[in-house]
Amino acid sequence: MSETATLEIDGKKYELPLITGTENEIAIDIKTLRGVTGGVTTIDPGYKNTGSCESAITFLNGEEGILRYRGYSIEELAEKADFLEVAYLLIFGELPTAAELEKFHSDIKAESHVDEDVKKILDGFPKAAHPMGVLSCLTSALVAFNPNTVNVDSEEEMYRAIVKIMGKFPVLTAWAHRKRAGLPLDYGDNSLGYVENFHKMMFHRPNDEYSVDKKIVNAIDKLLILHADHEQNCSTSTVRIVGSSHAGLFVSISAGISALWGPLHGGANQAVIEMLEAIKEDDGDTKKYMAKAKDKEDPFRLMGFGHRVYKNFDPRAKIIKVAADDVLDSLGIDDPVLNIAKGLEKEALEDQYFVDRKLYPNVDFYSGIIYRALGIPVEMFTPMFALGRLPGWIAQWKEMRQRKEPIGRPRQVYIGETQRAFKQIGDR
Repeated sequence: MSETATLEIDGKKYELPLITGTENEIAIDIKTLRGVTGGVTTIDPGYKNTGSCESAITFLNGEEGILRYRGYSIEELAEKADFLEVAYLLIFGELPTAAELEKFHSDIKAESHVDEDVKKILDGFPKAAHPMGVLSCLTSALVAFNPNTVNVDSEEEMYRAIVKIMGKFPVLTAWAHRKRAGLPLDYGDNSLGYVENFHKMMFHRPNDEYSVDKKIVNAIDKLLILHADHEQNCSTSTVRIVGSSHAGLFVSISAGISALWGPLHGGANQAVIEMLEAIKEDDGDTKKYMAKAKDKEDPFRLMGFGHRVYKNFDPRAKIIKVAADDVLDSLGIDDPVLNIAKGLEKEALEDQYFVDRKLYPNVDFYSGIIYRALGIPVEMFTPMFALGRLPGWIAQWKEMRQRKEPIGRPRQVYIGETQRAFKQIGDR
């Protein structure tokens, strides 16, 4: 294969180098395009065909339904690893030894205390404030309590910043929930594992003894693993581009939280439950809504089916479907909304229209079902996503800074007015 691509503009040819990744992905390197052509750029709304970076973190093949973190399949990681192991893998590049994992967890616990003054900031929010807005603000506010700039060339300083955010972020996430729920703030219990401690901080009531079904903790652990990274999605690209200005780790992650909030990204699992609730209010006729979804003239959109990247079954959905079935069976929940979800799932998997278009239930569909079954309120679905995505954001920010990538500065094609003369206000 040629190592260059030829671009012809107005009869003049330009040779542009090709880059081949370790999984044989091929990209045209256009770094010099404007310079050699005298100002020609490319345009790619939504960056669907544009690679913004070279990365060694996550490989995703949407056509074949493949997702790997640092070379390990998502299926194997979800089965054999826990969330903290996967976080270590994403951030540092290798699975931890037992000693490394113990130290990582110990150091995270040592940094889990959040300054008491952060509670004053939390108190300033109305009780009805959406937890994602609260979480974004509190994460950004951490900078005020950790003002020193991190030297990205110092392994020690980078590690300290990483364990700080890994320790404090679950606390802030749980506090965002407890504020809305009217519960006293909880620091959890450092004798518990990372995920179980988070669950305690979320749900422990001061007049009850804390206990939790291991199946619930395992289901949350699995969901966090499945959300831990997903290549250059909207929020991850946001973290990298904000960090490219040499903004710090905490504020870059805060920006990622804001990007994740959107209903077309992290808010999709919340949209699934809201859709199911609407179907329930309309007599729960799933066949009616399947017909509406297939009607091109109908504005109704079936949430939680299909995926922008995956043109086959979302590999994460295969894994979490098993966990969803397990949790629902284990808890013996009889919820009409979840029954509607099961009905939609069954019909979509059997309906030729959906099968032909590969509109399978995706991870947002199943995660919404599990979160509802576990008693997690719908407004907390996206903060749960953020907690899972945290190690991916850290890994991507760390990689971008250590590779010394340039500041992000996309180009545009201007389509406005050409130069015109200014008119005095009386002549307009």
